[in-house]
Amino acid sequence: MELQPVNRRGFLAGMAVAGLGLVKVPRVFAAMEPARSLSFRCVNTGEELTTKYFASGKYLPGALHDVNHVLRDWRTNQVHPIDPELLDLVSELHAATGSKMPIEVICGYRSPATNKMLAGKSTKVSPRSLHLQGKAIDLRLGDVPLARLRDTAIKLRRGGVGFYPASNFVHVDTGRFRTW
Repeated sequence: MELQPVNRRGFLAGMAVAGLGLVKVPRVFAAMEPARSLSFRCVNTGEELTTKYFASGKYLPGALHDVNHVLRDWRTNQVHPIDPELLDLVSELHAATGSKMPIEVICGYRSPATNKMLAGKSTKVSPRSLHLQGKAIDLRLGDVPLARLRDTAIKLRRGGVGFYPASNFVHVDTGRFRTW
């Protein structure tokens, strides 16, 4: 059997046919990903949550619901969906620091009313804060020095990293990489 050279059109047609079989490959790999869990302690409400939020290649709706509730705006009691990518970032950050303690949450979701109030008190609060979209969290880890938490977050380069040593927290978000 003689092999024929493949032209561009033939190559693309072959890839399209092969692609039909590959559609399921990412799901197969996702299902092989390890489960992900987080433990939170909200400093303003005293609430605690330990939950497995990802398993068998998918985010778990019940766990996401619980996370949304515990990371709600504690001032207004408003609940908003938290970006699962933020949870993955926090999980990766927690693992990278080697922390064995729950994530201490200062602020998760922030309602427009709360953000406006805080922006009126401090120039450090953005009127377009990613907290408003459930894409940011202010946190600390009881067994990790704040500067090391910041440095680890910066090394991950997974979003914004703000350092607030006077207030004893680090801000991380799923926006573009930047530091302050």
